[in-house]
Amino acid sequence: MSSNPPPSEAKTQEYEFEQMNLQVGGRIQFITHRTIKPVQHFSTLIGWVKDDYMIVKVPFENNAPIALNEGDKLTIRVFSGVNVCSFSCVVQRVFPRPLFYAHLTFPKSIQGTSLRAAMRVKVDIPAQITTASGSHTSVFLVNLSVSGALIESPKQLTDGDAQVGLSFYLIAQPGNRQVRVNPNATIRNINVVKPAASDKPEVFTYGVQFVDLDPVHYTMLQNLTYEALIADRQKIV
Repeated sequence: MSSNPPPSEAKTQEYEFEQMNLQVGGRIQFITHRTIKPVQHFSTLIGWVKDDYMIVKVPFENNAPIALNEGDKLTIRVFSGVNVCSFSCVVQRVFPRPLFYAHLTFPKSIQGTSLRAAMRVKVDIPAQITTASGSHTSVFLVNLSVSGALIESPKQLTDGDAQVGLSFYLIAQPGNRQVRVNPNATIRNINVVKPAASDKPEVFTYGVQFVDLDPVHYTMLQNLTYEALIADRQKIV
């Protein structure tokens, strides 16, 4: 399968608060500026009072809350759909044990960037493909997006443009729950990869496009992209 260019990003633009589509309980990136190099953490949005303040969980590191004081300057980054938004704020008040949450100043200026909708994330997820004839093949997903996946198979599956059933598991929060994702998919690209070592068998790769993906699973794949984007950009294809 031919390689794609790196993810393209549109120009940064101003966003209104409502455009971020924030959700109570949603995961946010929490960046502190207490050292020369900003430090990234993850936090959870508890709620907000419009034009007054926001409430977030104090991030934990090594099973303990991070050091956070009133007056600390922060950058908050959130992912909504194909938009990444960020804004500056200041810690107004910290509520220690047993609450571990903080009030932050309400954002005055929000910068947002639109990202490529089909941005792909490198993964290594076992999956199963079911063909129209009913045969099952164990495969691996090597990248995923909201629109499709790249699959590696030890054997040839079927001709191009054939529709197959795909089944794999993603981890959902909270609680690290395994959720089965089982979309139908159309094979769009087929390639054969010959390993450098002559004693190893060739591998078949298939680019597939999801068909009628469940909205819940779509959101999970969005979150997978978000996590990679803000935590490990090396995983973005």
